[in-house]
Amino acid sequence: MLRLSDFDYNLPKELIAQYPLKERDKARLLVLDREKGTIEHAVFKDILDYLKKDDLLVLNDTKVLASRIKGKRKTGGKVEVLLLNRKSGLTFDALVKPGRLKSGEEIIFNGGKVTGRISAKNEITFNAQDAGSVYGLGSMPLPPYIKRDPEDLDNVYYQTVYAREEGAVASPTAGLHFTEELIGRMQAGGVDIAYVTLHVGYGTFGPVKSEDITRHKMEPEYFKITEEAMGKIGQAYSENKRIIATGTTSLRVLETYASGRREGHTDLFIYPGYKFRLSRCLLTNFHLPRTTLFMLVSAFAGTGLIRKAYQQAIDKKYRFYSYGDAMLII
Repeated sequence: MLRLSDFDYNLPKELIAQYPLKERDKARLLVLDREKGTIEHAVFKDILDYLKKDDLLVLNDTKVLASRIKGKRKTGGKVEVLLLNRKSGLTFDALVKPGRLKSGEEIIFNGGKVTGRISAKNEITFNAQDAGSVYGLGSMPLPPYIKRDPEDLDNVYYQTVYAREEGAVASPTAGLHFTEELIGRMQAGGVDIAYVTLHVGYGTFGPVKSEDITRHKMEPEYFKITEEAMGKIGQAYSENKRIIATGTTSLRVLETYASGRREGHTDLFIYPGYKFRLSRCLLTNFHLPRTTLFMLVSAFAGTGLIRKAYQQAIDKKYRFYSYGDAMLII
Protein backbone atom coordinates (compact mmCIF):
# COMPACT_ATOMS: atom_id res chain seq x y z
CA MET A 1 0.00 0.00 0.00
CA LEU A 2 1.18 3.51 -0.81
CA ARG A 3 0.77 5.36 2.45
CA LEU A 4 0.19 9.08 2.87
CA SER A 5 2.94 9.19 5.48
CA ASP A 6 5.42 8.03 2.83
CA PHE A 7 5.11 11.45 1.20
CA ASP A 8 5.89 13.59 4.21
CA TYR A 9 8.94 15.76 4.86
CA ASN A 10 9.89 18.57 7.23
CA LEU A 11 10.31 22.09 5.86
CA PRO A 12 11.42 25.11 7.91
CA LYS A 13 8.65 27.71 7.63
CA GLU A 14 11.12 30.45 6.76
CA LEU A 15 11.79 28.74 3.40
CA ILE A 16 8.19 29.28 2.24
CA ALA A 17 8.43 32.21 -0.19
CA GLN A 18 6.04 35.01 0.74
CA TYR A 19 6.92 37.34 -2.14
CA PRO A 20 8.07 36.83 -5.73
CA LEU A 21 11.51 37.77 -6.95
CA LYS A 22 11.55 41.09 -8.78
CA GLU A 23 13.34 39.41 -11.69
CA ARG A 24 11.49 36.20 -12.46
CA ASP A 25 14.36 34.38 -14.16
CA LYS A 26 16.77 34.99 -11.28
CA ALA A 27 15.19 32.16 -9.31
CA ARG A 28 17.43 29.24 -8.46
CA LEU A 29 17.17 26.05 -10.49
CA LEU A 30 17.88 22.58 -9.16
CA VAL A 31 18.58 20.15 -12.01
CA LEU A 32 17.93 16.49 -11.27
CA ASP A 33 19.27 13.95 -13.78
CA ARG A 34 17.35 10.70 -13.28
CA GLU A 35 19.66 8.54 -15.38
CA LYS A 36 22.86 9.71 -13.72
CA GLY A 37 21.29 10.26 -10.31
CA THR A 38 23.04 13.64 -10.09
CA ILE A 39 21.94 17.03 -8.81
CA GLU A 40 23.22 20.38 -10.07
CA HIS A 41 22.43 23.90 -8.91
CA ALA A 42 21.96 26.73 -11.37
CA VAL A 43 19.96 29.92 -12.02
CA PHE A 44 16.73 29.74 -13.98
CA LYS A 45 17.87 32.10 -16.73
CA ASP A 46 20.53 29.51 -17.59
CA ILE A 47 17.96 26.78 -18.26
CA LEU A 48 19.02 26.83 -21.91
CA ASP A 49 22.20 25.03 -20.83
CA TYR A 50 20.03 21.98 -20.11
CA LEU A 51 17.73 22.14 -23.13
CA LYS A 52 18.41 20.75 -26.59
CA LYS A 53 17.64 21.94 -30.08
CA ASP A 54 14.28 20.47 -31.15
CA ASP A 55 13.03 19.96 -27.59
CA LEU A 56 9.32 20.69 -27.26
CA LEU A 57 8.47 22.78 -24.21
CA VAL A 58 4.80 22.53 -23.20
CA LEU A 59 3.36 25.56 -21.36
CA ASN A 60 -0.01 25.96 -19.64
CA ASP A 61 -1.52 29.26 -20.80
CA THR A 62 -4.33 29.43 -18.23
CA LYS A 63 -4.95 32.84 -16.69
CA VAL A 64 -5.76 33.32 -13.01
CA LEU A 65 -9.00 35.18 -12.32
CA ALA A 66 -9.17 37.84 -9.61
CA SER A 67 -11.47 35.57 -7.63
CA ARG A 68 -10.81 36.58 -4.01
CA ILE A 69 -13.50 39.10 -3.01
CA LYS A 70 -14.00 40.84 0.31
CA GLY A 71 -17.42 41.97 1.51
CA LYS A 72 -19.54 42.55 4.60
CA ARG A 73 -22.63 41.11 6.20
CA LYS A 74 -25.49 43.53 6.93
CA THR A 75 -24.41 43.30 10.56
CA GLY A 76 -21.00 44.67 9.56
CA GLY A 77 -19.08 41.42 9.93
CA LYS A 78 -16.32 40.76 7.40
CA VAL A 79 -16.82 38.13 4.70
CA GLU A 80 -14.34 36.70 2.21
CA VAL A 81 -15.53 34.89 -0.92
CA LEU A 82 -13.35 32.78 -3.19
CA LEU A 83 -15.06 32.19 -6.53
CA LEU A 84 -14.31 28.67 -7.72
CA ASN A 85 -16.20 28.57 -11.01
CA ARG A 86 -19.14 30.21 -12.72
CA LYS A 87 -22.16 27.89 -12.84
CA SER A 88 -24.65 29.95 -14.88
CA GLY A 89 -25.50 33.61 -15.20
CA LEU A 90 -24.10 35.29 -12.09
CA THR A 91 -24.21 32.22 -9.85
CA PHE A 92 -20.85 30.84 -8.75
CA ASP A 93 -19.55 27.93 -6.75
CA ALA A 94 -17.59 29.53 -3.93
CA LEU A 95 -15.78 29.13 -0.66
CA VAL A 96 -17.22 31.59 1.86
CA LYS A 97 -15.63 32.60 5.15
CA PRO A 98 -16.94 32.53 7.79
CA GLY A 99 -18.77 29.32 7.03
CA ARG A 100 -21.71 30.05 9.32
CA LEU A 101 -23.57 32.24 6.83
CA LYS A 102 -27.14 31.13 6.21
CA SER A 103 -28.79 30.33 2.90
CA GLY A 104 -30.53 33.49 1.68
CA GLU A 105 -28.20 35.88 3.52
CA GLU A 106 -27.12 38.92 1.51
CA ILE A 107 -23.47 40.04 1.33
CA ILE A 108 -22.54 43.63 0.53
CA PHE A 109 -19.59 44.42 -1.76
CA ASN A 110 -17.99 47.70 -2.77
CA GLY A 111 -20.07 49.82 -0.42
CA GLY A 112 -23.34 48.34 -1.64
CA LYS A 113 -22.77 48.80 -5.37
CA VAL A 114 -22.82 45.01 -5.73
CA THR A 115 -24.57 42.46 -3.56
CA GLY A 116 -24.43 38.69 -3.43
CA ARG A 117 -26.88 36.23 -1.96
CA ILE A 118 -25.95 32.87 -0.53
CA SER A 119 -28.36 30.77 -2.57
CA ALA A 120 -27.38 27.25 -1.57
CA LYS A 121 -24.53 25.37 0.00
CA ASN A 122 -21.30 26.74 -1.50
CA GLU A 123 -23.15 28.93 -4.03
CA ILE A 124 -23.47 32.70 -4.31
CA THR A 125 -25.57 34.69 -6.78
CA PHE A 126 -24.57 38.30 -7.50
CA ASN A 127 -26.64 41.33 -8.34
CA ALA A 128 -24.19 42.89 -10.79
CA GLN A 129 -24.01 44.04 -14.39
CA ASP A 130 -22.03 41.02 -15.59
CA ALA A 131 -19.36 38.51 -14.57
CA GLY A 132 -16.65 41.06 -15.38
CA SER A 133 -18.15 43.39 -12.78
CA VAL A 134 -17.96 40.59 -10.22
CA TYR A 135 -14.33 39.75 -10.93
CA GLY A 136 -13.58 43.48 -10.97
CA LEU A 137 -14.18 43.43 -7.21
CA GLY A 138 -11.55 40.79 -6.66
CA SER A 139 -7.87 40.30 -6.03
CA MET A 140 -5.43 37.47 -6.73
CA PRO A 141 -6.30 34.25 -4.87
CA LEU A 142 -2.92 33.65 -3.28
CA PRO A 143 -2.34 30.19 -1.77
CA PRO A 144 -3.15 29.71 1.93
CA TYR A 145 0.54 29.33 2.85
CA ILE A 146 1.28 32.90 1.70
CA LYS A 147 0.47 34.67 4.95
CA ARG A 148 -0.41 38.14 3.67
CA ASP A 149 -3.13 39.90 1.73
CA PRO A 150 -2.77 40.18 -2.05
CA GLU A 151 -0.97 43.30 -3.25
CA ASP A 152 -0.83 45.07 -6.61
CA LEU A 153 2.42 43.28 -7.47
CA ASP A 154 0.59 39.94 -7.34
CA ASN A 155 -1.56 41.00 -10.30
CA VAL A 156 1.64 40.77 -12.35
CA TYR A 157 3.78 38.16 -10.63
CA TYR A 158 1.08 35.56 -9.92
CA GLN A 159 0.43 35.30 -13.69
CA THR A 160 2.74 33.77 -16.27
CA VAL A 161 3.85 36.18 -18.99
CA TYR A 162 2.00 34.01 -21.53
CA ALA A 163 -1.32 33.68 -19.63
CA ARG A 164 -4.30 34.19 -21.95
CA GLU A 165 -7.11 31.68 -21.26
CA GLU A 166 -9.09 32.92 -18.23
CA GLY A 167 -10.35 30.32 -15.79
CA ALA A 168 -7.85 29.38 -13.07
CA VAL A 169 -8.11 30.03 -9.34
CA ALA A 170 -4.46 29.12 -8.78
CA SER A 171 -1.40 29.82 -10.90
CA PRO A 172 0.55 27.18 -12.86
CA THR A 173 3.56 28.27 -10.85
CA ALA A 174 6.35 26.44 -12.69
CA GLY A 175 5.81 28.92 -15.52
CA LEU A 176 6.18 32.01 -13.35
CA HIS A 177 9.95 32.02 -13.88
CA PHE A 178 9.81 32.66 -17.62
CA THR A 179 10.23 36.10 -19.12
CA GLU A 180 9.32 37.03 -22.67
CA GLU A 181 13.02 37.59 -23.36
CA LEU A 182 13.95 34.12 -22.10
CA ILE A 183 11.20 32.48 -24.18
CA GLY A 184 12.52 34.37 -27.21
CA ARG A 185 16.06 33.10 -26.58
CA MET A 186 14.79 29.54 -26.22
CA GLN A 187 12.95 29.69 -29.54
CA ALA A 188 15.97 31.26 -31.23
CA GLY A 189 17.99 28.30 -29.91
CA GLY A 190 15.68 25.82 -31.59
CA VAL A 191 13.38 24.92 -28.70
CA ASP A 192 9.78 24.68 -29.91
CA ILE A 193 6.83 25.65 -27.70
CA ALA A 194 3.32 24.23 -27.50
CA TYR A 195 0.57 25.84 -25.42
CA VAL A 196 -2.07 23.78 -23.66
CA THR A 197 -4.72 24.87 -21.17
CA LEU A 198 -5.63 23.47 -17.77
CA HIS A 199 -7.62 25.71 -15.44
CA VAL A 200 -6.07 25.04 -12.05
CA GLY A 201 -8.75 24.59 -9.40
CA TYR A 202 -8.61 25.22 -5.67
CA GLY A 203 -8.53 21.46 -5.21
CA THR A 204 -4.80 21.64 -5.96
CA PHE A 205 -4.45 22.76 -2.32
CA GLY A 206 -6.91 20.20 -1.00
CA PRO A 207 -5.52 17.68 1.49
CA VAL A 208 -5.23 13.98 0.83
CA LYS A 209 -7.18 12.49 3.72
CA SER A 210 -6.91 8.73 3.17
CA GLU A 211 -3.81 6.93 4.47
CA ASP A 212 -4.07 4.66 1.42
CA ILE A 213 -3.42 7.33 -1.22
CA THR A 214 -4.95 5.24 -4.02
CA ARG A 215 -8.36 5.96 -2.47
CA HIS A 216 -7.98 9.70 -3.05
CA LYS A 217 -10.14 11.34 -5.73
CA MET A 218 -8.85 14.35 -7.64
CA GLU A 219 -11.06 17.37 -8.29
CA PRO A 220 -11.83 17.44 -12.05
CA GLU A 221 -10.22 20.38 -13.86
CA TYR A 222 -11.00 21.65 -17.35
CA PHE A 223 -8.32 21.18 -20.01
CA LYS A 224 -7.97 21.75 -23.73
CA ILE A 225 -5.36 21.07 -26.42
CA THR A 226 -5.53 22.98 -29.71
CA GLU A 227 -4.96 21.46 -33.14
CA GLU A 228 -1.64 23.31 -33.34
CA ALA A 229 -0.45 21.88 -30.02
CA MET A 230 -1.58 18.38 -30.99
CA GLY A 231 0.43 18.64 -34.19
CA LYS A 232 3.58 19.68 -32.36
CA ILE A 233 3.18 17.00 -29.69
CA GLY A 234 2.52 14.30 -32.27
CA GLN A 235 5.55 15.28 -34.34
CA ALA A 236 7.86 15.44 -31.32
CA TYR A 237 6.69 12.03 -30.14
CA SER A 238 7.04 10.40 -33.57
CA GLU A 239 10.55 11.82 -33.98
CA ASN A 240 11.57 10.77 -30.45
CA LYS A 241 12.23 14.35 -29.36
CA ARG A 242 12.03 15.37 -25.74
CA ILE A 243 8.66 16.67 -24.59
CA ILE A 244 9.20 18.85 -21.53
CA ALA A 245 6.16 19.53 -19.36
CA THR A 246 6.20 22.88 -17.60
CA GLY A 247 4.49 22.16 -14.33
CA THR A 248 2.36 19.32 -13.04
CA THR A 249 -0.64 20.85 -14.85
CA SER A 250 0.96 20.60 -18.31
CA LEU A 251 2.12 17.09 -17.49
CA ARG A 252 -1.40 15.99 -16.51
CA VAL A 253 -2.76 17.46 -19.76
CA LEU A 254 -0.15 15.54 -21.77
CA GLU A 255 -0.85 12.28 -19.99
CA THR A 256 -4.62 12.74 -20.29
CA TYR A 257 -4.17 13.43 -24.01
CA ALA A 258 -2.12 10.22 -24.29
CA SER A 259 -5.26 8.33 -23.24
CA GLY A 260 -7.13 9.77 -26.22
CA ARG A 261 -8.83 12.92 -24.91
CA ARG A 262 -8.16 16.45 -26.15
CA GLU A 263 -10.70 18.51 -24.18
CA GLY A 264 -12.95 18.13 -21.16
CA HIS A 265 -12.28 17.57 -17.48
CA THR A 266 -9.41 15.52 -16.14
CA ASP A 267 -9.14 13.95 -12.71
CA LEU A 268 -5.94 12.07 -13.52
CA PHE A 269 -4.10 11.22 -10.30
CA ILE A 270 -0.43 10.35 -10.82
CA TYR A 271 1.51 8.59 -8.08
CA PRO A 272 4.46 6.16 -7.97
CA GLY A 273 3.94 3.25 -10.29
CA TYR A 274 2.42 5.38 -13.07
CA LYS A 275 3.88 4.77 -16.55
CA PHE A 276 4.47 8.07 -18.33
CA ARG A 277 3.65 8.05 -22.04
CA LEU A 278 4.42 11.50 -23.41
CA SER A 279 6.32 13.50 -20.79
CA ARG A 280 10.10 13.05 -20.95
CA CYS A 281 11.20 15.92 -18.70
CA LEU A 282 9.46 18.02 -16.06
CA LEU A 283 10.02 21.60 -14.96
CA THR A 284 8.35 22.22 -11.62
CA ASN A 285 8.46 24.15 -8.36
CA PHE A 286 8.86 22.56 -4.93
CA HIS A 287 5.64 21.15 -3.51
CA LEU A 288 3.99 20.73 -0.13
CA PRO A 289 4.40 17.42 1.69
CA ARG A 290 1.55 14.90 1.63
CA THR A 291 0.06 16.44 -1.53
CA THR A 292 -0.86 15.00 -4.92
CA LEU A 293 1.74 17.30 -6.48
CA PHE A 294 4.55 15.83 -4.38
CA MET A 295 3.25 12.36 -5.24
CA LEU A 296 3.39 13.21 -8.95
CA VAL A 297 7.02 14.37 -8.86
CA SER A 298 7.88 11.30 -6.79
CA ALA A 299 6.37 9.17 -9.54
CA PHE A 300 8.30 11.05 -12.22
CA ALA A 301 11.75 11.07 -10.62
CA GLY A 302 11.52 8.21 -8.16
CA THR A 303 10.84 8.63 -4.46
CA GLY A 304 14.46 8.23 -3.41
CA LEU A 305 15.83 10.81 -5.84
CA ILE A 306 13.09 13.31 -5.04
CA ARG A 307 13.79 13.02 -1.33
CA LYS A 308 17.49 13.54 -1.99
CA ALA A 309 16.79 16.60 -4.15
CA TYR A 310 14.37 18.14 -1.65
CA GLN A 311 16.83 17.65 1.20
CA GLN A 312 19.56 19.40 -0.80
CA ALA A 313 17.14 22.22 -1.59
CA ILE A 314 16.35 22.59 2.12
CA ASP A 315 20.02 22.45 3.11
CA LYS A 316 20.88 25.11 0.53
CA LYS A 317 17.89 27.23 1.58
CA TYR A 318 15.97 27.22 -1.67
CA ARG A 319 12.70 29.14 -1.67
CA PHE A 320 9.67 26.82 -1.66
CA TYR A 321 6.17 26.68 -3.13
CA SER A 322 4.35 29.05 -5.50
CA TYR A 323 6.72 32.02 -5.39
CA GLY A 324 9.74 29.82 -4.80
CA ASP A 325 12.55 28.34 -6.85
CA ALA A 326 12.38 25.69 -9.57
CA MET A 327 13.47 22.13 -10.33
CA LEU A 328 14.18 20.63 -13.74
CA ILE A 329 13.92 16.84 -13.87
CA ILE A 330 15.62 15.40 -16.94
